[in-house]
Amino acid sequence: MYKHMIPLFSAVVLAAASSTALAASGEMIPPENAARFAGQDGMVCGKVEKARYAEGSEGQPTFLHMGGAFPRHAFSARIAGSNRDKFNFPLETLEGKTVCVIGKIRRDASRAEIEVTAPSGLKLANIK
Repeated sequence: MYKHMIPLFSAVVLAAASSTALAASGEMIPPENAARFAGQDGMVCGKVEKARYAEGSEGQPTFLHMGGAFPRHAFSARIAGSNRDKFNFPLETLEGKTVCVIGKIRRDASRAEIEVTAPSGLKLANIK
């Protein structure tokens, strides 16, 4: 019985080690795994399931929800209303597109989030 567990254990250890290296090396982190990298700089890439301008909320943020349908998504990019004018396109047009969000990953409740303050923090991705 234990003979079969050794390869599985090795695979789990290898996966954990490679995911830590993933954040440090600038590799793409799937939205579902972003919370594991809270406190680190990283690049989270995935499909924007919902883009929402919360005009009535404090700070008038725009949220790009990834990693599942809102409100059960795993990750959000948050752009403060004061930074919206730095982008030369409506952020809502990113809905349905695959993007990479670059910055410090923070954990908010059960989700991960990156605060995007400039266009350099968002990139359209070419993921196949």
